[in-house]
Amino acid sequence: MKLEMNLKIEKPRYFTVSDITYAQVDAWFGHTTRDLKLDLIYPKLKNKKSPCIVWFCGGGWIRLDKSAHFAYLAKLALEGFAVASVEYRTSNEGAYPMPLEDVKAAIRYIKAHADRYNIDENKIGVAGESAGGYLAAMCALDNDKALDVGNYLDCSSEVQACCAFYPPTDVSAFPYESPLTSAASMESLMLGMNVALNKEKAMKCCPVSYVTPSAPPFMIFHGTDDSTVPFSQSAELHDLLEKNGCDVTLVAINGAEHADIFFAQEKLWDMVAKFFNDKLYQ
Repeated sequence: MKLEMNLKIEKPRYFTVSDITYAQVDAWFGHTTRDLKLDLIYPKLKNKKSPCIVWFCGGGWIRLDKSAHFAYLAKLALEGFAVASVEYRTSNEGAYPMPLEDVKAAIRYIKAHADRYNIDENKIGVAGESAGGYLAAMCALDNDKALDVGNYLDCSSEVQACCAFYPPTDVSAFPYESPLTSAASMESLMLGMNVALNKEKAMKCCPVSYVTPSAPPFMIFHGTDDSTVPFSQSAELHDLLEKNGCDVTLVAINGAEHADIFFAQEKLWDMVAKFFNDKLYQ
């Protein structure tokens, strides 16, 4: 059997690049260095650049795997976005603001190499889950130039949209049983201080402290039954953004726990794709 096809070019070609070194950072108590890496999917269509979504994996700031969510990120890529999944240093390597500096360095790297990967450097969105959602929100809200360290400092780390899944937004409000239990919490380890005993200092590291009317559009997903990061964390951020006249949507997933299977459903990821399509293709 022989077949012939006449095809119309409607979709780009896609390329996947793994383990791109975006920065070299201090390691092992400052005596050595190590590479920080990202994985990238990017579409290539002649004479057309794509917006980029930069993803940060969660894990309580103590562990992460940039490949863990690649199936869902590929779905976003097939909607016409470049998608990068970024590694950052965890709390066993050092305290805040180190992880935020890392993800901002990744954004600058992507912008500096935008032509190479067919990316529109003026249309960058960030997304992440849990600890990664916290970093995404901080990237979107805290534009302090002191957080830009390393290479490609002529590029801005500012972004145009943020989608955060069940993010910690105000660690001073976490329901700690005592200062002793707070000292061992993931938030205290990340910040390098006992949150319960240093609430004022901890607030300076929280997304809710950086909300202004100029914040980029936000979409937030959070389970109503989350026992790890209370739903009130996202509600507080939503209410502050709304009070400041910002573009924000909070999607409450009824009955969902932290990082629940509900967040793997196609309908939800369709909403993510539509959000970034509406905000980055404007």
